[in-house]
Amino acid sequence: MNKKNISLDYVNGLVFDLEKAFWDERGKGARFRMTHVGREIYKTQCSPLINEPDIDHILSVVKKVLVDNGILADIEFTRQDQTLRITMKGCLHLPVEEKMISMGIEPFTCVPANLIVMAIEDKINRQAEIAEIKTEGGVCQLLIVLFDRPAKIA
Repeated sequence: MNKKNISLDYVNGLVFDLEKAFWDERGKGARFRMTHVGREIYKTQCSPLINEPDIDHILSVVKKVLVDNGILADIEFTRQDQTLRITMKGCLHLPVEEKMISMGIEPFTCVPANLIVMAIEDKINRQAEIAEIKTEGGVCQLLIVLFDRPAKIA
């Protein structure tokens, strides 16, 4: 295979087209089908590094993977009761979300947030769900709700 670098505009254009097609097909229901986008990244890059069933440890590992791979410039977390608020700066997929918003479509998927949800569900066996995705001024604000019920049925 050719080792040539691929344009980020090209990749984000394809991601947009796929998201938009799925939105056109499923509408708001699309968000419930996008939760596993990023599963391969989680399995190969995040999961092997998570060696404690602790949310703070999970968040630090996922942050390192995202920043080291250039997916985000920075990510910050705030936990309160059953919620996790996330602030992401410099996301390479932000242009996709901005284009969706310009078409009147509320953002409905986020790979970095998916990685966090996958890790919480896998390593702590606690259900989690992305409840909100907002963008403003080049920054994404997300809300993840943590539930007291298990993610997996034993």
